[in-house]
Amino acid sequence: MMDDSSPGKAAPKAAASIGCVPLVRWRGRTLKTSIAGKLALGFALTLSLALPGWAQSGNGTLQYKMGEVLPIEPPKQALITEMDWRKVPAPKLFTVKPPKGAPNIIIILMDQTGYGEPSTMGGPIHTPTMDRLAANGLLYTNFHVNPLCSPSRVALLTGRNSHQNSMAGVTGTNTTYPGDTGIRPLSISTIGTMLQSWGYLTGYFGKNNEVPDNEVNISGPFDRWPTRSGFDKFYGYLAGEQSSIHPSLIDGTTYIPVPRDPNYHFNRDLTDKALQWIRATHSLTPDRPFFLYYSQSASHPPHTPPKDWLERDPYKGKFDQGWDKVREETLQRQIQLSIVPPGAKIAPNPSTVQKWDTLDPDSKKVFAREMEVYATLTESSDFEVGRLVDGLTDLGQLDNTLIFYIFGDNGPSVVGDLNGTFVEWSSLNGAPEDVPYLLSRLKVYGTENSYPNYAVGWAMAGSTPASLGITFSSGGGIMSGMVVQWPNGIKAKGQMRRQYTHLVDVVPTILDAVGVPAPKIVNGVAQLPMAGVSMRYSFDNANAPEQHRVQYTETVGNRSIYQDGWLAATVHSALWEPELRTSDFSKDKWELFNLREDPGQATDLSAQYPDKLEKMKALFISEARKNNVFPLDDRRAERLNPEVAGRADIMQGRKELTIYPGMPGLTENSFINTKSVSHTITAELEIPKEGANGVVMSQAGMFGGWSLYVKNGHPKYVYNWLAREKYVIESSEALPTGHVTLVYDFNYEGGEQKGKGGTGTLYVNGKKVAEGKVGKTMGALYSLAAETANLGEDAYSPVTDDYDPWNNAFTGTIDKVTVKQK
Repeated sequence: MMDDSSPGKAAPKAAASIGCVPLVRWRGRTLKTSIAGKLALGFALTLSLALPGWAQSGNGTLQYKMGEVLPIEPPKQALITEMDWRKVPAPKLFTVKPPKGAPNIIIILMDQTGYGEPSTMGGPIHTPTMDRLAANGLLYTNFHVNPLCSPSRVALLTGRNSHQNSMAGVTGTNTTYPGDTGIRPLSISTIGTMLQSWGYLTGYFGKNNEVPDNEVNISGPFDRWPTRSGFDKFYGYLAGEQSSIHPSLIDGTTYIPVPRDPNYHFNRDLTDKALQWIRATHSLTPDRPFFLYYSQSASHPPHTPPKDWLERDPYKGKFDQGWDKVREETLQRQIQLSIVPPGAKIAPNPSTVQKWDTLDPDSKKVFAREMEVYATLTESSDFEVGRLVDGLTDLGQLDNTLIFYIFGDNGPSVVGDLNGTFVEWSSLNGAPEDVPYLLSRLKVYGTENSYPNYAVGWAMAGSTPASLGITFSSGGGIMSGMVVQWPNGIKAKGQMRRQYTHLVDVVPTILDAVGVPAPKIVNGVAQLPMAGVSMRYSFDNANAPEQHRVQYTETVGNRSIYQDGWLAATVHSALWEPELRTSDFSKDKWELFNLREDPGQATDLSAQYPDKLEKMKALFISEARKNNVFPLDDRRAERLNPEVAGRADIMQGRKELTIYPGMPGLTENSFINTKSVSHTITAELEIPKEGANGVVMSQAGMFGGWSLYVKNGHPKYVYNWLAREKYVIESSEALPTGHVTLVYDFNYEGGEQKGKGGTGTLYVNGKKVAEGKVGKTMGALYSLAAETANLGEDAYSPVTDDYDPWNNAFTGTIDKVTVKQK
């Protein structure tokens, strides 16, 4: 958008209101010179827009710099009236190219790691790749993120704040409030779209958590999927988390099966696919720079390292001292490395977090193992980043590649509750796991037969010198280590930068490094100004004055405001605590910290500087209003239910769904709800003379779900409750040949309560053939968007080990299956 001094500043709003696509035309001599040539010569080309009703400058047109209107359209050619081509010179070929010498760009984002975990930041986990990049680049020790995945990721890819992107929380919890719909407005484009418009190759590999749940299905819409948001190539998954062993993979917009490799791991596959794309595109178009977004799934739960790493067990016995001692050891290393100033203190943990010395031996054994597995996963993930960097070196592309290595998008996880989990969905389904249960599963903890997360105490240690973690708008919830390397563009090597920086600064930095402006119009829609500022001012000047001076943060009612080295913050909600800290936002206790002296936020100065605190609180209100933050919403698990949250739901109001052959896997939000409700599953089948076997219909997987299947000709139903209990209902009679109507009928007996049991009955052609009790059900969710409901097979991880996990397709014919709530 134009600044206040521009005579045509009202025009973008006018364009948006009339919904027109501007006509772009070149003026004067600019028609005679290529875009790349003009940029190389430093000419300031202008685009002229002429629309009815637009505010105009003196010559009747609006003036924009080259690239402020995207896509860049070719010059309008004069009408040719000469019939014979021999008499008409051919127009020059129009191409759009980045400025000469524009670098490749790579954003590497680790998932749900702590500021004080990598060795580069003084932590206990070996991260040699991060160390290597820092030694050849710059380490930003004052880099900040948002407290949840989706809000961080939209801010990172757009340069605008999370609520501007309408992403206050993670997808799957969105509401209809303007700052929380989960739908990125057309007035905000991604860096993929910007660079793609300048001729960059654009690839997105890894986790995507930015698509509203109701749009993650075969019917779309696909507007917010990566390949419609500025990326030529997408390989990964659309979910907050997935199994690294059995992920539901997507290539472009197509779901694909997991490779049948007993050693498969998503992070390894991700690196392979990213390198293949870089090599292939470089082979074909070596003159075109690329933008790669490499979004690791680690170290997000489930904490399941690659099999060979887990067998090597590099951290066995390394955390027996416990999280309190690990915090002390980490702080000492941070001081030695000058990550934090001498005299820095550790912020106290919330009183609800256990002190290690008070734990019994079994608890210490379980908790130490949780961290060993997590550290193994995290180091293996850094190793994969190293393979990516090595691939660039082999191609001779490393020197002119600008790399951002962000070690964590939202702080360490506190979703594992106070004890950690073997199956992460347990607590959300009202069935927390105690230490005796965790101890009984310790031998397989971290393997593909687990879906684990560590205890809250380890998150606190990972945030050193701060405390807290995800969902907190202060402390470890907003701190992350970041390395920037660009051998051709940054003279300084192995230095630290301490200026306040934030995720929203990455896109402006990229545009600055490439040498192109932030667009003001994209596809005819006026764009919001960037919320961030370029970090390039700090590349070669460690003492440059800080340019990102104010930043608000808000998640689930937790909120903070930063200004010129000061942070005011309040904790309204802690996930592992059953109750909110207050039920009234106006009664929340605010604290005040001087981050330049106290980066861990250990010493509250609110009593010493009450006037300063009040000014900071007023500043938060101002920033919140500007960024669509209000109203604050502190609901928790309730928001997983789209009916309660009020967001769009593809199943909204529907009680019945009929599925036909050819339907790919359906996520939980694209399928009729079968949780804590009476329902029927009716399958119309054709059974051949030799009989049939295999899965008729299934939902979710090995850590919770159900399956209706046929084994040795006999119909069966199994309900898997959190990988702890399985309830099986089986007919003693084989299915007849020919047309068969197979029905599973479930009568829920829990009333309005969630997660109770009921009675299941099997019918064949109207005849009751089996009945049994399902003692417990999962009332909140099966697996977010990770596992799917599948027709004719049990895809990804299997609900039961009663059939082959790979070869379980139904061998008869399925005409259709209808799932209906009663």
